[in-house]
Amino acid sequence: MEDDAPVIYGLEFQARALTAQTAETDAIRFLVGTQSLKFDNQIHIIDFDDENNIINKNVLLHQAGEIWHIAASPADKAVLTSCYNKTSDSRVVSCAAVWRMPSNWDSESHESPDDSAHNPQTLELLCHLDDSAHRNAACVLWEPMGDGKRVISLADNHALLWDLQESSTQATVSSTATLEGKGQLKFTSGKWSPHHNCSQLATANDTTIRGWDLRTMSQIYCIENAHGQLVRDLDFNPNRQYYLASCGDDCKVKFWDVRNVQEPVKVLEEHSHWVWSVRYNHSHDQLVLTASSDSRLILSNMVSISSEPFGHLVDDEELSEGEDNHQEDKSKEPLKDSVVSTYEEHEDSVYAAEWSSADPWLFASLSYDGRLVINRVPRALKYRILL
Repeated sequence: MEDDAPVIYGLEFQARALTAQTAETDAIRFLVGTQSLKFDNQIHIIDFDDENNIINKNVLLHQAGEIWHIAASPADKAVLTSCYNKTSDSRVVSCAAVWRMPSNWDSESHESPDDSAHNPQTLELLCHLDDSAHRNAACVLWEPMGDGKRVISLADNHALLWDLQESSTQATVSSTATLEGKGQLKFTSGKWSPHHNCSQLATANDTTIRGWDLRTMSQIYCIENAHGQLVRDLDFNPNRQYYLASCGDDCKVKFWDVRNVQEPVKVLEEHSHWVWSVRYNHSHDQLVLTASSDSRLILSNMVSISSEPFGHLVDDEELSEGEDNHQEDKSKEPLKDSVVSTYEEHEDSVYAAEWSSADPWLFASLSYDGRLVINRVPRALKYRILL
């Protein structure tokens, strides 16, 4: 049974920002943001045609500046946020904004694929997510599974919770949390938890991971020295509410149970350089993607700490009961964690990896030279999980 070959798409500019179009659950669609200092930056809308194994693209202009982070609204396919750099008074400022795609962005795309590249349409600015007091946005997070009306921006040492009104054309800060301590503390990344009624946030600053309660904007847990060097990315297990994955410049990927943060539950040491991105599969949480500046993307099967350690769904109570009665039944033994596949189609640092929001077996990765690669979970593993 042959696995499908990877599909590769090249952007003419360097790029590090990638997101799946979260609100789109039928078409396989990813958004890529470029980083160019000389030319107008672009958002490439990448549609993957699963049956014919081909990519269709549309290009929109993002003239505000080079894009460091993008995120798609969970409720409106046409709305997205970007964090971008622009120069003002010979200083580089990091800004964040909410944008809308033009309503007819995909109308003529498939008839003349080159047309959109020659005279691309421009994104419509809906509102800015920064003010004079809060600059240097590192990332913007949409409320998971929300109605597209709440976002969090991490700017310097502030986490700002914004309410978007009037079809996202107005943004007001409803509450803030501040990182306090010695020196110039600065958030590097964060993740809004889909659990606990979306009332929790995890953030990374330097080597520390912190959890926040968004109702009180207070800290609920702190993992100091979570990594030996800078923490680059975080992701919550979609099915196990207390499990969090992190990755960083110590080349490691760590899995935490936030109820007991003394030690990680599991550590992966498969990469040979900084790990920039870690992503749980949205449906099958044993599948974990990691992307690194060793130019590799690794798919791991972390069954032992998943919601399906025995190959089928179990809840936490079942797990603790299972420890009491040691049965000789081999089928009750947890499956072994393993590296499923190492993908080496990139030749530059892989800064981002994302699962498709429409197809749970498909994912995209992006390296700095502008190469986007679409891959699938190997079929043998897919059928082992499903059957």
